[in-house]
Amino acid sequence: MSNSSLDPKTIGILAYITPIGWLIAYVLNSGNRSDYASFHIRQMLGLVISGMALRLIAKLAFFGGAVFGIGSVAIFAFWVIGFIGAIQGEERVVPIIGDSFQEWFKTV
Repeated sequence: MSNSSLDPKTIGILAYITPIGWLIAYVLNSGNRSDYASFHIRQMLGLVISGMALRLIAKLAFFGGAVFGIGSVAIFAFWVIGFIGAIQGEERVVPIIGDSFQEWFKTV
């Protein structure tokens, strides 16, 4: 499947639709890389990893349930912000941690 039939905006939107969508977006963007699609792929990768870290904290920490609850709401809100940005064709960094995602995952 060639990404020539999909524009970078579509690939960026696809990155936010389930982990399978992220994987498909990553593969589609790997051939002819788009800065725009890569931006959204990095944002979503950071959100997924943050969610996994929250689950680990919830399992290990005494106060993990509270952290998981608050963190889950924040991650969902950040996901909505990123998804809306992708739909609108903007490179909208998710609050607080989005700039770090761009730096940490710059090779993605």
